[in-house]
Amino acid sequence: MRFRVTHITAYEYKDAVALCRNQAYLLPRQTPWQHCLISTLEIDPQPVDLRERLDPFGNRVSHFALQHAHKKLTVTAKSEIKIKTDPERFAAANRNSWDQLIPQLRSNKSPEILAALPFLYDSPLAGSSSALSDYARPSFPNGRPLADAAMDLMSRIYQDFTYQPGVTTVATPLSQVLKTRQGVCQDFAHLGVACLRSLGLPARYVSGYIETLPPPGQPRLVGADASHAWFSVFTGDAGWLDFDPTNNQLIADQHVTVAWGRDFDDVSPLRGVALGGGEHSVQVSVDVERVSEMPT
Repeated sequence: MRFRVTHITAYEYKDAVALCRNQAYLLPRQTPWQHCLISTLEIDPQPVDLRERLDPFGNRVSHFALQHAHKKLTVTAKSEIKIKTDPERFAAANRNSWDQLIPQLRSNKSPEILAALPFLYDSPLAGSSSALSDYARPSFPNGRPLADAAMDLMSRIYQDFTYQPGVTTVATPLSQVLKTRQGVCQDFAHLGVACLRSLGLPARYVSGYIETLPPPGQPRLVGADASHAWFSVFTGDAGWLDFDPTNNQLIADQHVTVAWGRDFDDVSPLRGVALGGGEHSVQVSVDVERVSEMPT
């Protein structure tokens, strides 16, 4: 599957901004199942400095600075991505039970397990707790295959929680989300991550996009898509397996991966500091368009 993604973030300030520095996680990363063919970052006004690096988790991070007065800032990320699916990944992740992995994390010093350990421990937005362990436990009886258990946790989050924009923010604690049973994809991704960590399993927060399809007979609305988030669990020899609790889907060929981290704070799409500006408004538009495969 091949997609063209356009992500536009537009800031408008009441007063002029004298200078600003920003950091962006907007360019998709390369993975074994995803190849980023083209990616560009367009900034208006033109920055005096624009550079890219890889963070400790291998994500692509863009840094840019503006040193002249401006009342508007538009950041446009354009990418073209090719995604391939591996139907054997789920079966491979199911070869061992989830509780068989726990002692391996303590004793095995393979590069894969060492790389997974940073995602085992609490992070500011996805910390473990006894309440989260209690919620996750029915999906993880002793001896249950790991992929099946994570799939069941995903389905329970989908069934138990209501997608309701506006009731949470980035700062809303998971204890509140667990109590109200409402939130958005970011909350549900954090919930899945924290539940898995509460059981002793490495889990990471994944940011990206999902292709949304219009109802039959209706045209696709350009710019109607949005940033998305889901969780991923480490399965040992089979690597990482991703689950989308907002849509109750195992990640396949409709999801575009941008970055992953311990939680949202590690991979916030766009953040920075500005001198001046006062009150401001932000508009975000994301378009995920399926494009035809080019002939070989």
